[in-house]
Amino acid sequence: MASTNLRQQTLRNISRIVIKVGSQLLTHTNGGIDKSFIRKLAAQIAVLIQNKIDVTLVSSGAVSTGVQNLQLPQRPKDIDELQAVAAVGQTGLMNAWHNAFAKHQLEVGQVLLTRGDFEQRNRYLNIRNCLHQLHAINAIPIINENDAVSVDEISLGDNDVLAAMVTNALCADALILLTVVDGLHDDQQQVIPLVKNITKVAKHIAGTKSALGTGGMATKLEAAKIVTTAGESAIIANGRTKDVLHQILAGKDVGTLFTPTQKKLPARQRWISNAVRPAGHITVDDGAARAITERKKSLLPSGITAVSGRFKKGDVITILNTEGQQIARGLTNYHDKDLTAIMGKRSNQLEKTLGKKTYDEVIHRDHLVLTPP
Repeated sequence: MASTNLRQQTLRNISRIVIKVGSQLLTHTNGGIDKSFIRKLAAQIAVLIQNKIDVTLVSSGAVSTGVQNLQLPQRPKDIDELQAVAAVGQTGLMNAWHNAFAKHQLEVGQVLLTRGDFEQRNRYLNIRNCLHQLHAINAIPIINENDAVSVDEISLGDNDVLAAMVTNALCADALILLTVVDGLHDDQQQVIPLVKNITKVAKHIAGTKSALGTGGMATKLEAAKIVTTAGESAIIANGRTKDVLHQILAGKDVGTLFTPTQKKLPARQRWISNAVRPAGHITVDDGAARAITERKKSLLPSGITAVSGRFKKGDVITILNTEGQQIARGLTNYHDKDLTAIMGKRSNQLEKTLGKKTYDEVIHRDHLVLTPP
């Protein structure tokens, strides 16, 4: 009962969600796209939209659809072949979604993305603006990894992390990861209904194998962590559960709910925290670490003890404590060579050291995001 009450409290007043649908849900056991399942899920989403909930769909299944359309005996293993098969399958996948939503007088808009689209600030903002506009014209954004040009996500992503990044870009209220299992299981193979400390759970499950698509449970936990550390909720549930979306949003004990670990981060801090891969890292002494984590101060050069990586002004870098643990990340005001020259120095020494006007802060507190413990 306590779990149900917390679910209802956490998921009330939802107005914007991202739903990720795994490839195993979208395909028959003997191969080929499952159009019946797509129609059923589209009908559920149509009801949510009628209830004024903005829905963004992240859909896998391009490779499986391409294998069917090309009548291949099995999924290719070569990256070049996978890219080509995905390009063929994407058309069939979007056609299936288009036909399913057309019965509910809803349009769809295809958006193909790569990790790089999120890392460049201007492209990131363009993604967000495009998705908001699709919702404004009553069209459902259907997002997939652009497998034809992206190598990493074919072998690693399974769209889980992509869906989490979309959730953060939109500041959506929740990410729902639909898969072929009932949720996250404990050691007795019982579904864990509620997770408040995702870091502890992720460490426990690390190294375990999963048959879920190409990403497995590990990438789903990574996606859930990205979303919950930004202050939103994430749910892993079986997509074939009857009326799964309605049950989740009604606060029923369906799947595993990951509750937010902190207050909601502003949009820019979400981008700094998860969308961008760090270009380097710096190590700080104990005093600087306390100033950052406890007193929420900016990072000054005097507290820096080591600089690693090659980066330029405006890049995202991580901040490590003396034990090598990440405590924060942020936008640097210095490139790596200048930062190496001034580390450990006081603010009144910077201009003389570099021979030019400088910033007092290496990372201003407004551009710094703490790493949850």
